[in-house]
Amino acid sequence: MNIMTGKARCAAMALLLSGGLAITLPGVAMAQPAAAPVDPSTQVPAPRPGDVSSPHAAVTALYQVISGDAGVKRDWNRFRSLFHPRAQMIPTGKNAQTGQIGARVMTPEDYVNISGPNLEKNGFHEVELAYREERYGNISHIFTTYAARRKASDAEPFMRGINSVQLFNDGKRWWVLNIIWSPETPEHPIPADYMKSVK
Repeated sequence: MNIMTGKARCAAMALLLSGGLAITLPGVAMAQPAAAPVDPSTQVPAPRPGDVSSPHAAVTALYQVISGDAGVKRDWNRFRSLFHPRAQMIPTGKNAQTGQIGARVMTPEDYVNISGPNLEKNGFHEVELAYREERYGNISHIFTTYAARRKASDAEPFMRGINSVQLFNDGKRWWVLNIIWSPETPEHPIPADYMKSVK
């Protein structure tokens, strides 16, 4: 058995801890160095700087980009630019036939492919009624209350609800990580507190 002297062992450990992973300690299987992290900004379209300058700016951009009259194309690259590559979008609600409450996990690209054609065909305008943000360091959570109309001129929305949005700042910009939303129902009317903005 090859025994390293105390001095040699200390030198080897110092090199290991300083990032010199080329050294091999006798009888010890060395882990392979981890792959360099991928810069998420290389995986999505470049954003408009104002869209990702703050958490609420990103939420405002989301409302803008999905809204429009029937027959109007949406800027889906602007939409994609708001999301981290691992982001999720999660609608929740009750199945009208079974009464079961469930959640569906989608990627932003799933949303573009599944919901995009319907938004462009029938028209959809989602506007923010109120929001409240909580922020700590590089993370933010926004509860944003919305109303949806087919036309911006419609007197009454056909749906209201709440979007719960989680965001992360990597030191360069804000990324949308997750959105989970629920429509208002007779069982769960929107509380008065969520009709007032809290910054």
